[in-house]
Amino acid sequence: MGEEKMSERKFGQIGRLKPEKIEEYKRLHRETVHTSEWKGVLEMIHDCNIRNYSIFIEGDLVFGYFEYVGADYAQDMKKMAADKTTQDWWKLTKPCFTKYADSSTVEFYTDMEQIFDFAG
Repeated sequence: MGEEKMSERKFGQIGRLKPEKIEEYKRLHRETVHTSEWKGVLEMIHDCNIRNYSIFIEGDLVFGYFEYVGADYAQDMKKMAADKTTQDWWKLTKPCFTKYADSSTVEFYTDMEQIFDFAG
C-alpha cells in the first residue's frame, strides 16, 4: 500500500465585487473571526488542507492567497462544497461578486498563474 504524499501548492485568485456589496463582504469576513456562527467555515478550510489563507481588497478587486498542503485538491474541494455550513456561507458571499473571468465556467474567483516565488 502506498502512502498519500502531501504536496504544497500555492494559489492566487482574483475576483471583482459589486460596488454596493464591498462593505457587506468585508463585514462577513470580519465575522468569521469574531463570531462562532461561521467557525465551521474556518474549520472546513483547515480540514480541506488549506493553510495561510489571506484575502486582500483594493477598490472592488479582491485577491486571495492560500497554500494547499493535501494530496488530492479536487477531492478536498468536493468535501468543502458538500459541507452545509460552507454552503450557507457561500449563499451570503457569492452574491457579492460580479462575473470577473472570461470563462463561462468561472464566475467568482479566477485562479492566477504563479510566475515567481522567493522563499529565501
